[in-house]
Amino acid sequence: MTDQPTQDQKKSTHLLPLALFAAVTVIGIIALRDHLSFQALAANREALIAFRDANYGLSVAAFVLIYALAVAFSLPGATILTLTGGFLFATFPGALFNVIGATVGATGIFLAARWGLGDYLGAKLESSDGKIKAIKDGIDENQWSMLFLMRLVPVVPFFVANLLPAFLEVPLRRYVISTFVGIIPGAVVYTSVGAGLGEVFAQGETPNLGVIFEPHILLPILGLCALAALPMLIKSVTGKKGI
Repeated sequence: MTDQPTQDQKKSTHLLPLALFAAVTVIGIIALRDHLSFQALAANREALIAFRDANYGLSVAAFVLIYALAVAFSLPGATILTLTGGFLFATFPGALFNVIGATVGATGIFLAARWGLGDYLGAKLESSDGKIKAIKDGIDENQWSMLFLMRLVPVVPFFVANLLPAFLEVPLRRYVISTFVGIIPGAVVYTSVGAGLGEVFAQGETPNLGVIFEPHILLPILGLCALAALPMLIKSVTGKKGI
Protein backbone atom coordinates (compact mmCIF):
# COMPACT_ATOMS: atom_id res chain seq x y z
CA MET A 1 0.00 0.00 0.00
CA THR A 2 2.83 2.39 0.80
CA ASP A 3 4.32 1.93 -2.67
CA GLN A 4 1.13 2.86 -4.53
CA PRO A 5 1.34 6.67 -4.12
CA THR A 6 4.96 6.58 -5.25
CA GLN A 7 4.05 4.69 -8.42
CA ASP A 8 1.18 7.07 -9.14
CA GLN A 9 3.49 10.03 -8.63
CA LYS A 10 5.98 8.56 -11.07
CA LYS A 11 3.27 8.08 -13.68
CA SER A 12 2.07 11.64 -13.17
CA THR A 13 5.62 12.98 -13.43
CA HIS A 14 6.19 11.08 -16.68
CA LEU A 15 3.02 12.54 -18.15
CA LEU A 16 4.04 16.12 -17.38
CA PRO A 17 6.09 16.62 -20.59
CA LEU A 18 3.19 15.42 -22.75
CA ALA A 19 0.74 17.61 -20.84
CA LEU A 20 3.05 20.60 -21.29
CA PHE A 21 3.48 19.91 -24.99
CA ALA A 22 -0.29 19.55 -25.43
CA ALA A 23 -1.01 22.81 -23.58
CA VAL A 24 1.60 24.79 -25.53
CA THR A 25 0.35 23.29 -28.80
CA VAL A 26 -3.23 24.40 -28.16
CA ILE A 27 -2.13 27.89 -27.08
CA GLY A 28 0.25 28.16 -30.04
CA ILE A 29 -2.38 27.13 -32.57
CA ILE A 30 -4.73 29.81 -31.24
CA ALA A 31 -2.12 32.55 -30.88
CA LEU A 32 -0.04 31.96 -34.01
CA ARG A 33 -2.55 30.90 -36.63
CA ASP A 34 -2.55 34.40 -38.17
CA HIS A 35 1.21 34.97 -37.80
CA LEU A 36 2.70 31.86 -39.38
CA SER A 37 1.11 32.33 -42.76
CA PHE A 38 2.13 33.25 -46.29
CA GLN A 39 0.30 36.57 -45.95
CA ALA A 40 2.26 37.42 -42.81
CA LEU A 41 5.53 36.55 -44.53
CA ALA A 42 4.63 38.73 -47.51
CA ALA A 43 3.68 41.64 -45.24
CA ASN A 44 6.86 41.48 -43.17
CA ARG A 45 9.37 40.45 -45.84
CA GLU A 46 11.22 43.78 -45.97
CA ALA A 47 11.64 43.94 -42.18
CA LEU A 48 12.87 40.34 -42.11
CA ILE A 49 15.42 40.98 -44.85
CA ALA A 50 16.65 44.13 -43.12
CA PHE A 51 17.09 42.29 -39.81
CA ARG A 52 18.89 39.42 -41.56
CA ASP A 53 21.30 41.80 -43.29
CA ALA A 54 22.08 43.58 -40.03
CA ASN A 55 22.26 40.47 -37.81
CA TYR A 56 23.00 37.42 -39.93
CA GLY A 57 24.30 35.12 -37.19
CA LEU A 58 21.50 36.06 -34.80
CA SER A 59 18.97 35.61 -37.60
CA VAL A 60 20.18 32.06 -38.25
CA ALA A 61 20.12 31.14 -34.56
CA ALA A 62 16.67 32.66 -34.03
CA PHE A 63 15.26 31.00 -37.14
CA VAL A 64 16.53 27.53 -36.21
CA LEU A 65 15.20 27.96 -32.65
CA ILE A 66 11.77 29.09 -33.85
CA TYR A 67 11.62 26.23 -36.35
CA ALA A 68 12.61 23.70 -33.66
CA LEU A 69 9.96 25.00 -31.24
CA ALA A 70 7.28 24.95 -33.95
CA VAL A 71 8.05 21.32 -34.78
CA ALA A 72 8.45 20.25 -31.15
CA PHE A 73 5.04 21.64 -30.24
CA SER A 74 3.41 20.66 -33.55
CA LEU A 75 2.47 24.28 -34.21
CA PRO A 76 0.92 25.31 -37.53
CA GLY A 77 3.13 26.93 -40.13
CA ALA A 78 6.04 24.50 -40.56
CA THR A 79 5.69 24.79 -44.34
CA ILE A 80 5.74 28.58 -44.11
CA LEU A 81 8.86 28.40 -41.97
CA THR A 82 10.52 26.18 -44.56
CA LEU A 83 9.66 28.71 -47.26
CA THR A 84 11.00 31.47 -45.01
CA GLY A 85 14.28 29.60 -44.66
CA GLY A 86 14.65 29.64 -48.42
CA PHE A 87 13.50 33.24 -48.74
CA LEU A 88 15.98 34.53 -46.14
CA PHE A 89 18.96 32.23 -46.67
CA ALA A 90 18.58 30.86 -50.25
CA THR A 91 18.28 27.17 -51.11
CA PHE A 92 21.64 26.59 -49.44
CA PRO A 93 22.33 27.08 -46.59
CA GLY A 94 18.59 27.61 -46.07
CA ALA A 95 17.82 23.92 -46.56
CA LEU A 96 20.47 23.02 -43.97
CA PHE A 97 18.96 25.43 -41.43
CA ASN A 98 15.51 23.99 -42.10
CA VAL A 99 16.70 20.42 -41.65
CA ILE A 100 18.56 21.23 -38.43
CA GLY A 101 15.56 23.05 -36.95
CA ALA A 102 13.15 20.28 -37.92
CA THR A 103 15.45 17.54 -36.58
CA VAL A 104 16.00 19.30 -33.24
CA GLY A 105 12.27 19.89 -32.83
CA ALA A 106 11.36 16.35 -33.83
CA THR A 107 13.90 14.99 -31.35
CA GLY A 108 12.36 17.11 -28.60
CA ILE A 109 8.85 15.74 -29.07
CA PHE A 110 10.27 12.23 -29.51
CA LEU A 111 12.02 12.41 -26.13
CA ALA A 112 8.98 13.89 -24.40
CA ALA A 113 6.70 11.19 -25.80
CA ARG A 114 9.17 8.43 -24.92
CA TRP A 115 9.63 9.68 -21.37
CA GLY A 116 5.90 10.08 -20.93
CA LEU A 117 4.46 6.92 -22.46
CA GLY A 118 7.15 5.29 -24.58
CA ASP A 119 8.39 2.73 -22.05
CA TYR A 120 4.87 1.83 -20.96
CA LEU A 121 3.50 1.39 -24.48
CA GLY A 122 6.66 -0.35 -25.64
CA ALA A 123 6.34 -2.92 -22.86
CA LYS A 124 2.65 -3.41 -23.66
CA LEU A 125 3.39 -3.99 -27.33
CA GLU A 126 6.25 -6.36 -26.52
CA SER A 127 4.04 -8.45 -24.23
CA SER A 128 1.07 -8.49 -26.61
CA ASP A 129 0.11 -11.39 -28.85
CA GLY A 130 -1.27 -11.88 -32.34
CA LYS A 131 -1.27 -9.20 -35.02
CA ILE A 132 -0.15 -6.33 -32.77
CA LYS A 133 3.00 -8.18 -31.74
CA ALA A 134 3.59 -9.24 -35.35
CA ILE A 135 3.40 -5.61 -36.53
CA LYS A 136 5.83 -4.47 -33.83
CA ASP A 137 8.24 -7.31 -34.66
CA GLY A 138 8.05 -6.37 -38.33
CA ILE A 139 8.96 -2.78 -37.55
CA ASP A 140 11.73 -3.86 -35.18
CA GLU A 141 13.31 -6.00 -37.93
CA ASN A 142 13.15 -3.18 -40.51
CA GLN A 143 13.59 -0.05 -38.40
CA TRP A 144 15.94 1.80 -40.76
CA SER A 145 13.73 1.16 -43.78
CA MET A 146 10.51 2.06 -41.96
CA LEU A 147 11.97 5.24 -40.47
CA PHE A 148 13.28 6.45 -43.83
CA LEU A 149 9.99 5.61 -45.56
CA MET A 150 8.01 7.60 -43.00
CA ARG A 151 10.21 10.62 -43.68
CA LEU A 152 10.40 10.27 -47.46
CA VAL A 153 6.74 9.54 -48.29
CA PRO A 154 5.01 12.95 -48.61
CA VAL A 155 1.63 11.59 -47.43
CA VAL A 156 2.86 10.66 -43.92
CA PRO A 157 2.09 13.59 -41.54
CA PHE A 158 5.29 14.89 -39.99
CA PHE A 159 3.97 14.82 -36.42
CA VAL A 160 2.96 11.16 -36.86
CA ALA A 161 6.49 10.29 -37.96
CA ASN A 162 7.78 12.20 -34.92
CA LEU A 163 5.65 10.38 -32.35
CA LEU A 164 5.26 6.81 -33.60
CA PRO A 165 8.93 5.77 -33.20
CA ALA A 166 8.84 6.92 -29.56
CA PHE A 167 6.27 4.22 -28.83
CA LEU A 168 8.18 1.51 -30.70
CA GLU A 169 11.43 1.65 -28.73
CA VAL A 170 13.43 3.07 -31.63
CA PRO A 171 16.97 4.06 -30.47
CA LEU A 172 17.50 7.82 -30.25
CA ARG A 173 20.59 7.77 -32.50
CA ARG A 174 18.73 5.86 -35.21
CA TYR A 175 15.77 8.22 -34.95
CA VAL A 176 17.92 11.36 -35.25
CA ILE A 177 19.93 10.08 -38.22
CA SER A 178 16.88 8.84 -40.15
CA THR A 179 15.06 12.11 -39.45
CA PHE A 180 17.93 14.33 -40.54
CA VAL A 181 18.68 12.39 -43.72
CA GLY A 182 15.09 11.43 -44.55
CA ILE A 183 13.69 14.98 -44.60
CA ILE A 184 16.44 16.40 -46.80
CA PRO A 185 14.69 15.79 -50.18
CA GLY A 186 11.43 17.47 -49.16
CA ALA A 187 13.27 20.27 -47.36
CA VAL A 188 15.37 21.06 -50.43
CA VAL A 189 12.25 21.20 -52.64
CA TYR A 190 10.32 23.58 -50.39
CA THR A 191 13.40 25.65 -49.55
CA SER A 192 14.02 26.17 -53.26
CA VAL A 193 10.40 27.34 -53.61
CA GLY A 194 11.04 29.78 -50.77
CA ALA A 195 14.20 31.03 -52.45
CA GLY A 196 12.04 32.17 -55.38
CA LEU A 197 9.49 34.02 -53.27
CA GLY A 198 10.92 37.41 -54.19
CA GLU A 199 9.55 37.06 -57.72
CA VAL A 200 6.30 35.59 -56.39
CA PHE A 201 5.82 38.59 -54.09
CA ALA A 202 6.61 41.00 -56.92
CA GLN A 203 3.87 39.43 -59.06
CA GLY A 204 1.37 39.32 -56.21
CA GLU A 205 0.99 35.55 -56.50
CA THR A 206 1.18 32.62 -54.07
CA PRO A 207 3.81 29.85 -54.19
CA ASN A 208 3.01 26.47 -55.71
CA LEU A 209 3.18 24.18 -52.66
CA GLY A 210 2.04 21.22 -54.74
CA VAL A 211 5.34 21.20 -56.58
CA ILE A 212 6.51 18.17 -54.61
CA PHE A 213 3.82 16.08 -56.34
CA GLU A 214 4.96 17.04 -59.82
CA PRO A 215 6.52 14.10 -61.71
CA HIS A 216 10.05 15.50 -61.95
CA ILE A 217 10.09 15.94 -58.16
CA LEU A 218 7.91 13.06 -56.99
CA LEU A 219 9.51 10.32 -59.09
CA PRO A 220 13.03 10.74 -57.62
CA ILE A 221 11.53 10.77 -54.10
CA LEU A 222 9.61 7.58 -54.88
CA GLY A 223 12.88 6.13 -56.15
CA LEU A 224 14.45 6.88 -52.77
CA CYS A 225 11.44 5.23 -51.10
CA ALA A 226 12.00 2.12 -53.21
CA LEU A 227 15.67 2.14 -52.21
CA ALA A 228 14.72 2.44 -48.53
CA ALA A 229 12.29 -0.47 -48.89
CA LEU A 230 14.84 -2.68 -50.69
CA PRO A 231 16.24 -4.28 -47.51
CA MET A 232 12.72 -5.36 -46.50
CA LEU A 233 12.17 -6.87 -49.95
CA ILE A 234 15.46 -8.76 -49.75
CA LYS A 235 14.53 -10.11 -46.32
CA SER A 236 11.13 -11.26 -47.53
CA VAL A 237 12.68 -13.05 -50.52
CA THR A 238 15.66 -14.62 -48.78
CA GLY A 239 14.07 -15.12 -45.38
CA LYS A 240 17.23 -13.76 -43.76
CA LYS A 241 17.35 -11.26 -40.88
CA GLY A 242 19.86 -8.61 -40.04
CA ILE A 243 20.39 -7.34 -43.59
